[in-house]
Amino acid sequence: MTELKLPEINRVLLSGRLTRDPDHRYAADGTEITVLALAFHRHYRGRDGKLAEHTGYVTVMTYQRLAQVCAQYLKKGSAVLVEGRLQMRESQTPQGGARQRIEVRGESVHFLEKLPPPPKDETSLF
Repeated sequence: MTELKLPEINRVLLSGRLTRDPDHRYAADGTEITVLALAFHRHYRGRDGKLAEHTGYVTVMTYQRLAQVCAQYLKKGSAVLVEGRLQMRESQTPQGGARQRIEVRGESVHFLEKLPPPPKDETSLF
């Protein structure tokens, strides 16, 4: 019997709001990283016919130029649309056990709200 070959698809598309200000930092090799804490909502009709809502939370990791732009323009409460892929991060607990986390590696972040205008330079005539 031949082995079933599955397509290698790993795409995520989420919209929501940031639950806190972006966490901007640098990796040991100098790569810029910005961590976004995203809340997303799902509205649906339950079995009883009543409207219900479910809220979920996910960590979004952005890197390099995207990380720089996200850190500069986003803040707690900003509405975004994130395109990316799932990635798994493994770490050790203080007790020596293994811990795994699934997060989204953001490849594109669309700002869904108008950005505030840049501050005017006081020396400018315009």
